[in-house]
Amino acid sequence: MSTHDPSGPQPEGGGKPSFDKQPPHPGGGTPEGEPPRPTPPEGPSDTPPGTPPEGPGAYQGTYGGSGHGQGAYGQNPYDQPPPGYGAGPGMYGTPGPVPGMPPIGTWPKRIIARLIDYVIMQAVGVVIVGPFVDLGTREGSTSAFWLGCAIYLIYEGLMLSRDGQTLGKKAMKVRVAMLVDGNPPTQSAAWTRAAVYILPAVICCAGLWWLIDGMFGVFDKPFRQCIHDKAAKTVVVTTQV
Repeated sequence: MSTHDPSGPQPEGGGKPSFDKQPPHPGGGTPEGEPPRPTPPEGPSDTPPGTPPEGPGAYQGTYGGSGHGQGAYGQNPYDQPPPGYGAGPGMYGTPGPVPGMPPIGTWPKRIIARLIDYVIMQAVGVVIVGPFVDLGTREGSTSAFWLGCAIYLIYEGLMLSRDGQTLGKKAMKVRVAMLVDGNPPTQSAAWTRAAVYILPAVICCAGLWWLIDGMFGVFDKPFRQCIHDKAAKTVVVTTQV
């Protein structure tokens, strides 16, 4: 028989059970559906201050980036091109066509270097060709010009295939480099460059061809390549030696 007296005093809250107080869960665990709360470590930690956490996904990047090595806003810094990589002059602060390549050679240096080579070849031509031709006749002058061009072709091809420099370029501290990687010209590139510069002058008007070839480089962007540079895929850059 129930001993509850409905007329007696009602419990606090109007007889309704309080939902603020939940019965304890068996075993003292967390309520079902809730993740377990981490237990703080006991005692002082042996990990030095500032040591990044370990484990997969433990190191979170700034502003929501995830994974090891992630940069700001979750971007991987290695996804970005390194400064100057594959860039032309002025991009990413690299003045040359490829990373690590020196700046493009200036026109005054290139012209003076070419004049030095021309004077040297004229002197060599007089010594070598002079005894065999009569420079006082038109035929002798023509033969001397052809022989001089042949000497110049051999001189330039050999010098450029060695280290990319003629004597004039050494004096003005410029050199010829492969456009693709900045290395000295290959054998084929060196001889192609020399041939495209010399042979059209022998076939046609020398002065007109050299003027057209040189002016082409003045207006070429961004690497100031003359026609012989275009043909050989080379570029003229500055150097310290």
